[in-house]
Amino acid sequence: MNYLLVGIGGIFGSLLRYYLGVFTHSWWAYTFPLGTLITNLIGCFVLGWFTYRMIKINAFPPAVLAGIGTGIVGSFTTFSTFSVETVTLIQNDTLLLAFLYVGLSLFGGLLMSWFGYQVGNRSANKLKKKGEQFL
Repeated sequence: MNYLLVGIGGIFGSLLRYYLGVFTHSWWAYTFPLGTLITNLIGCFVLGWFTYRMIKINAFPPAVLAGIGTGIVGSFTTFSTFSVETVTLIQNDTLLLAFLYVGLSLFGGLLMSWFGYQVGNRSANKLKKKGEQFL
């Protein structure tokens, strides 16, 4: 069951990533890969939030958690595209943009994961106080 849910989640996550990239490219026509940065930062926040909140409140079975975390969020974010875009920036002699991209991705990703974790922690604690069990 895990494999099926991760696969189905992967379809949705990759489609979300694709459409976010198309949307971003429709208004951002610069060298800096903003679409991938936004995608990865959103994914870091969501996975931080999801990991803490959903697991803490025990709202879903493990197969569903794997489908959402690994399937949807894992296929939504993309380290390989980040890596290729960084190499492309370096090859195009835009070293400052490459270092900015790597720095924003690394520190922004860590910050967004931490922020998502904190939001998940606070909202899970509020739900426990109220006695609620779902999202």
